[in-house]
Amino acid sequence: MTTPTQASYAALDAWIDQHFDEEVRFLQALVRVPTDTPPGNNAPHAERTAELLKDFGYAAEKHAVPAAEVHAYGMESITNLIVRRPYGSGGKTIALNAHGDVVPPGEGWTRDPYGAEIVDGKMYGRATAVSKSDFASFTFAVRALEAVAKPAQGAVELHFTYDEEFGGELGPGWLLKNGLTQPDLMIAAGFSYEVVTAHNGCLQMEVTVHGKMAHAAVPHTGVDALQGAVHILNALYAQNDEYKKVTSNVAGIKHPYLNVGRIEGGTNTNVVPGKVVFKLDRRMIPEENPAEVEATIRRVIEQAAGERAGITVEIKRLLLANAMTPLPGNRPLVEALQKHGRAVMGQELPAVGTPLYTDVRLYVERGIPGVIYGAGPRTVLESHAKRADERLELEDLRRATQVIARTLSDLLA
Repeated sequence: MTTPTQASYAALDAWIDQHFDEEVRFLQALVRVPTDTPPGNNAPHAERTAELLKDFGYAAEKHAVPAAEVHAYGMESITNLIVRRPYGSGGKTIALNAHGDVVPPGEGWTRDPYGAEIVDGKMYGRATAVSKSDFASFTFAVRALEAVAKPAQGAVELHFTYDEEFGGELGPGWLLKNGLTQPDLMIAAGFSYEVVTAHNGCLQMEVTVHGKMAHAAVPHTGVDALQGAVHILNALYAQNDEYKKVTSNVAGIKHPYLNVGRIEGGTNTNVVPGKVVFKLDRRMIPEENPAEVEATIRRVIEQAAGERAGITVEIKRLLLANAMTPLPGNRPLVEALQKHGRAVMGQELPAVGTPLYTDVRLYVERGIPGVIYGAGPRTVLESHAKRADERLELEDLRRATQVIARTLSDLLA
């Protein structure tokens, strides 16, 4: 394969334009198979994806994670997919990873969350933006590459995995741990207007606050676990104010923060609650030490609990996802994506960090340089990801597919 030219880039763009209706239909078919996590019954979506890929002549390896591991993890089924496209000896192997699992739709939708309805140039549905869109952009970028550029060296692998929402350890982490893949470079699902080279870490914990149930008519005979939990939560929220005073040196990332996303407890209105459970999410900037962060949170919780007579706590770590920091080898990825983003998107794509956490860290932790780029808007807010009426601008899908195809042609030249 010779060095790509403007004519070859234009030919890639034209192929994607000619097949764009097919790409949209492919994405619609993926959105219409739910992958709500929890409960995390995601093997059916992997089966459907493999069927659709077969229509393109792509054989998807199905790597089912053992049921015992999946159930212990809190999910129902995971089948991860790898599509290997070897082009010849020499050259690099580039992995493209997107995740199919998503949070449940929740309330407030004005469109069917699984309808993949198109209105005014936008497709609506859960996972249209994050990240089934990049099942489509990556697949059709590779199809364009093979139809037009016809690479003669290196390889591309599509990694379609189903464990991003729970941390990735049974998605890309499982594939890497079991030696099923070892690419040289990788691109993970993202948005179209920036190249993400770093991201926050994430610590998630479950805190169980124990008191003593009692009849509400004689509350003094019990210990109110809810009041205990409120005292603990106030201590944690005070920490949040302190976090705002800490700033990251990574562009795109501001400061650490903590969110309590779920609370449950009590048995009835006329009963003093004997147990309350809450789950917290602590985002860590790249400069922080995860062990120190966890130790501090445990100390704050235990100290606050100790200030309330009769209150005890159990603290369980649910997830520890390390931050992603750039590896020096990611420069060819960044430069190629920025070059073609400028040409296709008509603007500079900054290389920045993001406050999200992603599966990319699992590749980077194993020495595989990676970046985040894909089909989506300028911000998470615009995409409605994890909110009602998630949507994707179809033009972003088209142009991101072109940027990725062009980038692959450069990296495999």
